Amino acid sequence: MQEFIELCLEEAKKGLQREEVPVGCVIVKSGRVIARAHNRVEETGDPTAHAEIIAIKEATKLLKSKYLYGCELYVSLEPCPMCAYALVLARVEKLIFLAKDEKYGAVMSLYSLLDEPTFNHEVSWEYVPVEEASQLLKSFFRKRRKV
Repeated sequence: MQEFIELCLEEAKKGLQREEVPVGCVIVKSGRVIARAHNRVEETGDPTAHAEIIAIKEATKLLKSKYLYGCELYVSLEPCPMCAYALVLARVEKLIFLAKDEKYGAVMSLYSLLDEPTFNHEVSWEYVPVEEASQLLKSFFRKRRKV
């Protein structure tokens, strides 16, 4: 798990270097990384270019399937509603996230979408607090507010 957390943080730092909100994502199947991404909203001008969405697209293309059965998704920030539901649609088995999102978090902070019993797929999830993930985000937004 630690290896995937480190890769997730590497992706977040790539986003930070490109002046994106520093969110990184890694998708793992059978202990092997099959996709990795960081936010590219500013770069692409696409409000849906979140790390999770990009990684899901990459993984489904690689697996030649719209479903990611047996996959774990690691992400540095708690998914927003769009990304949380994308995990359900893609049939991701498990989500691991490293920092809470008190403003937009759709797993435990603001909403509990992945615990919604009416959805046709259940994504298990785990919050694994990693201070570095939180600090990357705090530092990014502190800098943006000063500009």
